[in-house]
Amino acid sequence: MYWESYNHSKIKEVIFNALEQNLDYRNKPVLGLPASYLDTEVFYHDAPFLKDAPFLSAMIANPNHIGCHTLNESEAAFEGTQRIEAELINICAKEIFNGQDDHYDGYVASGGTEANIQAIWILKKYYEKEFNANPEEIALVYTEDAHYSMPKAGSLLSLDRIVLPVDQGTRAISSKSIEILKKAKATGKKYFIVVLNMGTTMFGSVDEVDVVCQWMDELEIHYKVHIDGAFGGYIYPFANPTSSMTFQHPKINSFTLDGHKMLQSPYGTGIYITREGFMEYGLTEEANYVKGKDYTLIGSRSGANAIAVWMIMRTYGSEGWKMKINRLLDKTQRLCDQLDEMDISYYRNPSMNIVTIKAAYIDPQIAKDYMLVPDTHDGHPNWYKIVVMDHVTQGLLDRFIMDIRPAVEV
Repeated sequence: MYWESYNHSKIKEVIFNALEQNLDYRNKPVLGLPASYLDTEVFYHDAPFLKDAPFLSAMIANPNHIGCHTLNESEAAFEGTQRIEAELINICAKEIFNGQDDHYDGYVASGGTEANIQAIWILKKYYEKEFNANPEEIALVYTEDAHYSMPKAGSLLSLDRIVLPVDQGTRAISSKSIEILKKAKATGKKYFIVVLNMGTTMFGSVDEVDVVCQWMDELEIHYKVHIDGAFGGYIYPFANPTSSMTFQHPKINSFTLDGHKMLQSPYGTGIYITREGFMEYGLTEEANYVKGKDYTLIGSRSGANAIAVWMIMRTYGSEGWKMKINRLLDKTQRLCDQLDEMDISYYRNPSMNIVTIKAAYIDPQIAKDYMLVPDTHDGHPNWYKIVVMDHVTQGLLDRFIMDIRPAVEV
């Protein structure tokens, strides 16, 4: 878990050098590309501050990162910034998820939802091509706490869905799931796409990958695992470095990350990472006019967004990022200590910065005042969650505790 921190001068040097290697619409005779720099009537390119603003400069230059740049060849017009994206994928695969000698592929997607759908689509295509599987023989497996992108993927890809129950207190996947999986196999399901959570949206809970894999192995089920780390991917591995949710686990095939959550990058910075040899199943042969063709759901996408994620990771470096995560976890733990003091029931994974409180302890007006997120907006919620992000100061948390204390102590 190490990548070097760069100072601002180094970051500027890398990005401006990359932009110089990209196509410059102003200096080259470009007739064939259906794109250009940002409209100069609105986004003027000669603002003096741009020389110290590499991300904004990249936005105005408008590089298109269509395709997958960890594979063979891509559109040569933007090869400078594409290399930055490829480096970003390599850092995430090897330094966050402990990839070793193997090569890893991936891209910066529009968000975690797209990255999850990409992962499920890739594995569906894998089963269809390598095992001649019919869609009716493939099942998509996820827990009841999983993100809504899983049922969305099942609907889009016409996959039958198997939803595993969780314990309502511990949020652990219930052992009843074994019988559910056994029944699915008995009714004709032969290939399973299993999505497990590294930090669920509502609870921050983390699924036990070894337990689920043991069940699947005992049932002699053919399966591959995708890890949805859209929220937890930038915090859980740093707080729990002994986790088995890495590329060292033979059944884990891919990961989702989401920069616009913990990393505080712009929206549109989800990340999909997979093992070597699987990205090819997403190849769209008909994309003949695209150099290197396309392997992604999204097609054209902003190269500036990939640069934004790279800039944040390079500014902190791995050591700086660990320090930031530890500060957030310290604040989260202090909040939990105060809740314990008042005997308030909540759920929290100790390696995450989400605290989900039983709704019975929270007055609806306080929930509204502090913008607490309920588990449902339809009817009466059972839970409200707090996410301890950078903007959540200790003073804000203390004020919240002061506001809920009178009702609890009655």
